[in-house]
Amino acid sequence: MIEDLPKATLLLEDGTLFIGKPAGKIGTTVGEICFNTGMTGYQEIFTDPSYYGQVLVATNVHVGNYGIKDAENESDSIKIAGLICRHFTNDYSRAQADRSIQEYFENEQLVGIQEVDTRAIVKHIRSKGAMNCIISSEISDVNTLKKKLAQVPSMDGLELASKVSTKEPYFLGNPASKWKIAVLDFGTKQNILNCFLERDCFLRVFPAKTTYSELKKWDPDGYFLSNGPGDPAPMNYAVDTIKQILKDAKPLFGICLGHQLLARAIGISTFKMHHGHRGINHPVKNIVMDHCEITSQNHGFGINPEDVIKYADQVKITHRNLNDESIEGIQLNAVPAFSVQYHPEASPGPHDSRYLFDQFIELLKNHSSN
Repeated sequence: MIEDLPKATLLLEDGTLFIGKPAGKIGTTVGEICFNTGMTGYQEIFTDPSYYGQVLVATNVHVGNYGIKDAENESDSIKIAGLICRHFTNDYSRAQADRSIQEYFENEQLVGIQEVDTRAIVKHIRSKGAMNCIISSEISDVNTLKKKLAQVPSMDGLELASKVSTKEPYFLGNPASKWKIAVLDFGTKQNILNCFLERDCFLRVFPAKTTYSELKKWDPDGYFLSNGPGDPAPMNYAVDTIKQILKDAKPLFGICLGHQLLARAIGISTFKMHHGHRGINHPVKNIVMDHCEITSQNHGFGINPEDVIKYADQVKITHRNLNDESIEGIQLNAVPAFSVQYHPEASPGPHDSRYLFDQFIELLKNHSSN
């Protein structure tokens, strides 16, 4: 019974305090607090490497109500640093589920807190902005928690992609496939790779810090820059590689962090957003095609619009967020390269944007025929 559980504490960097009950492992965890507005797909969110180092607030009231199914993981382990939710539901309704969320969290050693006012927490973040937090179900002294929280580095300036990237290159798909794609793994999601495999692509997935010469040695038909966690600003190693890829003039596609890094490679700076975009119902307008799509998003950084205007001779804006007019997509003028800030693989989320993978395949076809 939940009444029998000990007390759990959530302390935000600005001193705001919430008291609830433990979820998952009894312990202590820290990270940057963020929220996701999706009403489904919690497992895909938990295992998305882009959430590495972040404590997630689930805005949907019930988490765990359809259990955990291993096939729905987006990576090999949980990547969030902790979970904050209203109801952590251990009784699940789906017969195909492999286990309960409590068993899953205990196996993965994840600490969370439940039975807190998530609406109040989200309103606070939307007002005050993203900040670090600490959850503990073993320490109740607030001064001790404050001292531990003070030692946590800010996400601003933090390089995390290399921590979640593959350590060794690996292959995916059929070597006899039509297209060879070199994937720079900054924290890629499995369903992104699946979307390429479904389009007759053979993939070689490379570690984040792979040099251009190593990538080129495989002689791919095109390059993909993946999503991932952390701040793109300190990732000069990736920017240098991308600059060399662009000189190669082969088709290139970037998603999320890959979008930010492509922008940086042509001189566009990035910035930390007030509280980011995370959810599966964000409206985006494709300016080129003059249509709107509902998108899946997960990012806390964006590209600087003033710089995009400054580099208008090199790049054009292809997509804008209809909620705040932020830039959601770009296309280079002289090179077959484009990127989007959101997640067209949409796992979870709507499939409105899957056409972007087809658009990349068209670039490969056009390039190979020249």
